[in-house]
Amino acid sequence: VQLQASGGGLVQAGGSLRLSCACATSGRAFRSYTVGWFRQAPGKERIFVAGMKSNNGNGIYAESVKGRFTISRDNAKNTVTLQMNSLRPEDTAVYYCVADSSVISSNLASQTAYAYWGQGTLVTVSS
Repeated sequence: VQLQASGGGLVQAGGSLRLSCACATSGRAFRSYTVGWFRQAPGKERIFVAGMKSNNGNGIYAESVKGRFTISRDNAKNTVTLQMNSLRPEDTAVYYCVADSSVISSNLASQTAYAYWGQGTLVTVSS
């Protein structure tokens, strides 16, 4: 599985950005993968942002982004999207898309649940 994230950039506080992740799978259909996003701010640990199981359309979010970010997936196009609104300076980070076919619900927010990671895309929010 190969993941390619894009869409990062510089935006002012209060603005919006849309991150996309193109997923190339082999053998197993993309729709069977749980997908998500993590982020790592400068000098900080990488943390969970949002995730979506393969069997439903409900997104799971970190408390810090609830109501501002929306994760979605297009199984026909093998893509995952993170719509980020009302951005804050503290959202500045490198954002990584992730995927795995064996994620259980209780591990959705755990980095170790995901075998496949994209290269990351930098989001910078200026105040």
